[in-house]
Formats: sequence, C-alpha cells, structure tokens
Amino acid sequence: MIGHRMPECVDLFASIQAKIRQVFYTSSRVYINASSGTGLQEAAVRNCVNKKVLNCVNGAFADRWRQVTEANGKANELLSVPWGQPITPELVVAHLASGEFDAVTIVHNETSTGVTSPIQEIAAAIRALPNGQEIMILVDSVSGLSGARLEFDNWDLDVALTSSQKAFALPAGLAFCAVSDRALARAQTVPHRGYYFDFLDLEKYLLRNQTPATPAISLMYALDQQLSDMLAEGMENRFARHLAMRDRTLAWARRHGFQPYATPGYESPTVTCVDNSINIDIAALNKYLRSQGMIISNGYGKLKGLNFRIAHMGDTQMSDLETLLAAMDDFLAQNQP
Repeated sequence: MIGHRMPECVDLFASIQAKIRQVFYTSSRVYINASSGTGLQEAAVRNCVNKKVLNCVNGAFADRWRQVTEANGKANELLSVPWGQPITPELVVAHLASGEFDAVTIVHNETSTGVTSPIQEIAAAIRALPNGQEIMILVDSVSGLSGARLEFDNWDLDVALTSSQKAFALPAGLAFCAVSDRALARAQTVPHRGYYFDFLDLEKYLLRNQTPATPAISLMYALDQQLSDMLAEGMENRFARHLAMRDRTLAWARRHGFQPYATPGYESPTVTCVDNSINIDIAALNKYLRSQGMIISNGYGKLKGLNFRIAHMGDTQMSDLETLLAAMDDFLAQNQP
C-alpha cells in the first residue's frame, strides 16, 4: 500500500489514465472515483444541468437516474417505454422538440432487462437539433462499457459512466466517467455542484494525476493490470467475444423454449434476460448452480420470478459459458416442469 499523495500513486494514476482513455475511446479525460456507478449518475446531473433533464427510462437503472435527478432538485420530464424495449432516437427527438431541456439521461445497457439502446444514433439525432450542441448527453454504461461498444469521442457524448464490477471484471468500489470539454464548460455555469463529485475539482487534480479525495488504491493496482489485459486482447476482439457469448446464450434459451426478454435486435452483448416462459423454479436452479460453483441472477425488481439473467461479460470466456449452460441443461433435465 502507498499513500495517495506519494509519487508512486501519481505514476499509477498516469498509467491508468493513458490506458482507460483507449477503452473509453476518448482523447480527453476519464475521472476515477471511489464510489459505485450511482455516484457518477449524481455527478452528471449535479454538474451538467441548469434547466431541465429528459430522463429516458426503460428499466430499473434508468429509473434510478430519474430518482437521482429528482433527489437533487433538478427539473425533469420522463420519457418512459415498457421494460424490455430500447429508447429510440425518434422518441428522444420528439420529447426534446420543445427546446426546454439542456440534458438527457439514458442507459446504454440496461442491466435489469438485457436491452442495449442505440446510443450512437440517439446522440446523432440530438446533435442535429437546432439547440443540439447545448444538450448534455449523459450515458450510463455500467454493465456495457468495455463489453459493449461505446465510442465516447466519435459518438459526441458528454458524460459516459461505468463502474468496476461489471464488464471491467474487477471488485466493486471504483467508478469511471469520461467527460467532454463541453460538459466541463457547462459545469462552470452550474452552481451547487456538490463537493465530492465536482467536475471542476476532479479536473484540477486529474491534471496532476491525482484525485481530490483518497482513492481505492488497491483497486487501482487491479485496474491498471486489467486495462493492460484488455488492450492486449484488443477492444475489437473483446467486443466480438461478448457478442459471440450473447448469441450462444440466446440460442440456448430458444432451444429450451424460453424467449429473450429484450426486443429483437437490441439484445445486450453482456447480459441476457430470459423470460421464464416454461415456469422453472429459479431459486432451485440457483441452489443447484451454487453447488457447482456458479450462479445466475433472478429477474430484477418487478421481474423477479418472471425471468432470469445470465451474465456473459468481463473475463468470461466461451468455455466458461458452456460449463454454465451444461449445468443448466442438467438441472432442466432433472426438473422439467
């Protein structure tokens, strides 16, 4: 362990910064915080909103961003679609037509439903509006980034946030966000940005390869190594691996008579949500899987018991997935409803 103001920690931060920008596909900056992704949801709305937020909601974590927006006293309006469906550019543009919004929150990869929304197309549609350059595009990619493609600079986003415990395949406790020059300029106009997540303070310290408050140094060592491993694999190879595991999981589900929960064409590369259409006992399945050293997730929130989720992200390889699916095959053979 080292002190967070020691030269060794400055060097560690610099090493991370050079690599994590490649993973985010940005040449600007990526802030690193000791928090969950929810903390950076709060950071985004506190730093980037003067007028009104359009909260795009198609699942539990998109709705959490709505709750965070309202808890911070920001004016907002809800764009809501049924769970399992994506947010589309047409819906977003229609809601923004009034010109009263200066920010949009949207989840790239909704963990509760296994749906990936078309962020690149949504961002392009927003930028094409008369006031499109003034609208902050704030993207949560907690379960997507580094497993599902997101190109921060090319897609012209303002904030893209993620955390360490999903596709980065690290212990929980760190969160990261890329922030555009435009978002940093907006923060300069916003009063009451808070203390812990003030972008201007984070920027001041980032310029000297530090963080304002004590970071999770042990996790930063792990992050530095994991970023090296990601880049050695190659981001294109990493995206292709996740898509192959996604397609294998979807094929398995359909073979057993299950239906994917996500709208066709918007299925997540990192987590597949499956309707429990043949009414298996999900708790019993997980008890069996635990005995084999594995686990899947029940449906999230109101979907508990109605579907289940299979993660195929991070360091998971196709061979790991095949082991899981074989164990689930064994359970289904013994417990067919």
